[in-house]
Amino acid sequence: MLRLTRRYRFAALHRLQAPHLSEAGNRALYGKCANPYGHGHDYVLEVSVRGPVEAISGRVADPRMLDGLVAGQVLGAFQHQDLNAALGAVPTTENLAVEIRRRLLGSWKGAFPGQWPRLERVRLGETPRNLVEVIETL
Repeated sequence: MLRLTRRYRFAALHRLQAPHLSEAGNRALYGKCANPYGHGHDYVLEVSVRGPVEAISGRVADPRMLDGLVAGQVLGAFQHQDLNAALGAVPTTENLAVEIRRRLLGSWKGAFPGQWPRLERVRLGETPRNLVEVIETL
């Protein structure tokens, strides 16, 4: 079994704000990330798939198919967007990573109709110090 990981980048802005909290409550919980004007990030997304090496192509997955899936389901939806409006939840890195996984899995069989490859991991970097991973159970 092998793992293939592809890396993507997109820029988006957000404001961390829980709707059930007051402005003071949001500032206490999220600090400077609760800035009323929002702030932007250059996100780094890694999508990992796993599977056996396919006999004919010698690859785990066709990278073009994965690129197309990520472009259609993730980059097109979030690039240069206000994540507060696009996500429908507090746009933490955790919530965004879970939503990216949901979007990829929702269209997975259209791009990869066979048993392999399988989505193994979504890793999202918001800053050099803040990374979140959603790992599929085996």
